[in-house]
This record gives sequence, structure tokens and C-alpha cells, in this order.
Amino acid sequence: MLQPNRVKFRNMHRGRRKGVSVAGSQLNFGEFGLKATESAWVSSRQIEAARRAMTRYARRGGKLWIRIFPDKSVTARAAETRMGSGKGAVDHWVAVVKPGRVMFEIAGVPEETAKEALRLASSKLPLATKVVSRHAA
Repeated sequence: MLQPNRVKFRNMHRGRRKGVSVAGSQLNFGEFGLKATESAWVSSRQIEAARRAMTRYARRGGKLWIRIFPDKSVTARAAETRMGSGKGAVDHWVAVVKPGRVMFEIAGVPEETAKEALRLASSKLPLATKVVSRHAA
């Protein structure tokens, strides 16, 4: 699963997900892409599950690009722990995804295969998505 090799500060603030994605909102590599239509945190496990679904459906044909990286740490405290004694340890890593962000791109496979692979991947993700293509855009 994806996570940074090292970070300057281990525990991060939650932040707020407002606005739309400007960077990464166009197809840059593949013929078809999966674009977010709402904001969410996408965990490294969800990214990996989506990647596996796509590569399995495409039978390892074509090329796949993952355009998001989980570089935000999410901390968690042990269950039934009293208040105080600082912030919890890092539990998992997430990628902050805003509306308009192209998360995955695929090329080298037929259109029907690409669209079905992206649809399968979207079912693994916690946000609404749409399939975009280079030809229609």
C-alpha cells in the first residue's frame, strides 16, 4: 500500500475540504480517466483495491496511472481511552481528493474494457465519480 517514505511531521491537522481541484483536473497520460465529483479522503487501502480491480479486469493489459497519493496521516486513539495525553499514533494514510480531480487513468485497452474497469474501481472508492475520455473532452 502507498505511504510516504518519510515526513517532516508525523501527526497532521484534519484541514477542510473546500473548493475544487485545479491541478490534476485534466487527462494527462491515458485515454480514459476516473474523475471525482465530490470531495473525500481516499485511503491507501481503497486506492490499492481500486488498482487491483482495474488491473484484474483489464487482464494486466494496457497501462494504468494512479494520479493521487496518500500523503496525509490520520491518527487514532485506542478504544475507551481517557481524554488528554496528546494526539494518537498514526493509524493510516489518506489522499485528499476534491471535486474535479482525475484519480486514475488507463490506456491501451478498448473503450468498453476501460469504462468497465473504471466503473469497478469507482465502486471501491468512498466518493461519487464519473468516467471521462480524451475524445469527448
